[in-house]
Amino acid sequence: MQVTLRNVAHVRSGDKGDTACISVIAYSPELYELIREQLTAERFGAFYKGVIAGPVTRFEAPGLEALQFVAEGALGGGVSRSLRLDNYGKALGSAILAYPIEAPERLQNQMRAM
Repeated sequence: MQVTLRNVAHVRSGDKGDTACISVIAYSPELYELIREQLTAERFGAFYKGVIAGPVTRFEAPGLEALQFVAEGALGGGVSRSLRLDNYGKALGSAILAYPIEAPERLQNQMRAM
């Protein structure tokens, strides 16, 4: 079944200059594996096509069931230089929660907001 990322994980985000850091934290180890397989750095960048100008790097933290994405060139020059007020790390983190994830029904009891 198809769900959104918000059903299987939550996010934390921050920004520094023109770089956004977005952590995706799964609700369980099984859900982490789904996210790890389906949300690559390339797919993360494609989701924000036209917004992120630089490379996206993904770091894995399996002991925390988390992925961190570092997106360079994502904030229009940075908070103090950009007129794009909706484009800071928190807005980008919130947006990725709409990313589609394919999940088996057997994991439905581990998901949120179904």
